[in-house]
Amino acid sequence: MQEGPAKSSKKTGVDMQGLIGKKIGMTRLFNEAGKAVPVTVIQAGNNIVEQVRTKEKDGYTAVQLGFEQIAEKRVNKPELGHFKKLGTAPVKILKEFKLDSADEPLSAGQVVGVEVFENEKFVNVTGVSKGRGHAGTIKKYNFQRGRETHGNTCHRERGSAGANSYPARVFPGLKMSGHMGAAQVTTRRLEVVGVDKEAGLVFVKGSVPGYKTGYVFIKKFIGK
Repeated sequence: MQEGPAKSSKKTGVDMQGLIGKKIGMTRLFNEAGKAVPVTVIQAGNNIVEQVRTKEKDGYTAVQLGFEQIAEKRVNKPELGHFKKLGTAPVKILKEFKLDSADEPLSAGQVVGVEVFENEKFVNVTGVSKGRGHAGTIKKYNFQRGRETHGNTCHRERGSAGANSYPARVFPGLKMSGHMGAAQVTTRRLEVVGVDKEAGLVFVKGSVPGYKTGYVFIKKFIGK
């Protein structure tokens, strides 16, 4: 019987708030009771430290991580100059994360893996949601549809959008049909079922935003 990767009780790894990852797909793991748990697989190993922000130089402490190395011709000149100044290889995704400890020994070019989440129970995941194109209010906001009987012709229409002569306008932010999805979404408090340090995988239970092969930012959940 397949089991999820075991979590260690000993604190290891780098004390930073998050990692960059790529959504691989879904699978299932079996917990200690033998129950199948559906999980999303996120490839988050091989994050490269591009730059370390310090209180003395930058006014705050953080680390800039890079994910997925690419050829130099794939980046623009300002980004290429940034990488050459740091002496690191160009990457596709850059993201800054706060450090749990200002004394964390990090240097440019260092590789950070999923050991960051080895002892974490919950995480927040940020990504770009799936694009749904132009959608009506029933699909977009779960509006109620019109009745089908007695000559009613307003089945999936939104209905009235405002008053008559006053205020003689449509208020901003009114829920109407339009573009749906393809926006940044953060899902909070997703359960970390396990991590695979050798393969660089994080197994998360819950709704991870985005499509397969989409990039996500995983952060430690801080709160109740």
